[in-house]
Order: sequence, then structure tokens, then C-alpha cells
Amino acid sequence: MASILDLISGQVNAVAGNAKIPENIKDQVLGGLSNSVLGSLTQTVARPNGVQQIQDLVTGKVQAASSPVTELASNIFATDVIKKLNLGASGSSLLALVPLVMGRLGNIVKDQDGDGDVDFDDLILSLKGGSGGLFSAAKGILGSILGK
Repeated sequence: MASILDLISGQVNAVAGNAKIPENIKDQVLGGLSNSVLGSLTQTVARPNGVQQIQDLVTGKVQAASSPVTELASNIFATDVIKKLNLGASGSSLLALVPLVMGRLGNIVKDQDGDGDVDFDDLILSLKGGSGGLFSAAKGILGSILGK
């Protein structure tokens, strides 16, 4: 069963396939992009209205480019990857990958519980990768985030 980071990494690799990333830092950039997306989701869900912001993003109510979740992921990526690797001008083109990845998150979130809509339960179940109940899904997500 795939962890949330595996699912995000899959979207990152799909989007970054044509990006010009120097080979010697490619793993750091792609890993940093995945971690930035995950960090944005974890920080957003802990904020007031955060779950709604994520839900709006993954259901397409808000375009990825204008989502506060995407803005946070971009800020994390710019600080933790682009600045630390001193990528300069090439960092701008890499930063453009963030909204593309965020826009693809809807591909991994579907109506999991069969109630006809995408809600918090579906978000948790989709990110977990199955329908084993909300508690076990939340436990699995926290385990993957905390590395347990």
C-alpha cells in the first residue's frame, strides 16, 4: 500500500519528467518538491479552514495556481530547496512545477466512501490508499508522516 509521500512523489515525477534538472541534484530537487507538497498539506490541515482549503484544491473548486495551499508549498520549496541549493535563475522554472504538482493532487483523491462527494473522509482514505476506516487511515497517514 502506498504512503502519502509515495503518492505525492508519483505526481512529482509525472510533472517533472520534462523539466531540465541537473543530474547531480535531481534527487534533491524532486525529493524537496515532494516534501514541500507534503509539508504544505500537513501545515494547512492544522490551520483553521485548512481542511476546506485542501478539499477545494483537490476537487477543483480553486485552481492550483491561486490556492493558499500551493502558495505555501511554493514558499517551502523556494526556501528549503531552491535557496539552499543556490539554483538562482533555474530555480524559477523549477518553482513553476509546484502548481502543476498541486493541480494533480485531485488525481489521487476520489469518492472513497461512496456517498457521492469528495469530503474529509475521502481525503483521508485517498491519501491512505484504501478504505480501511477513518481511524486506521488517519493512523497510517500519521505513521507515514512521522516515519513509523
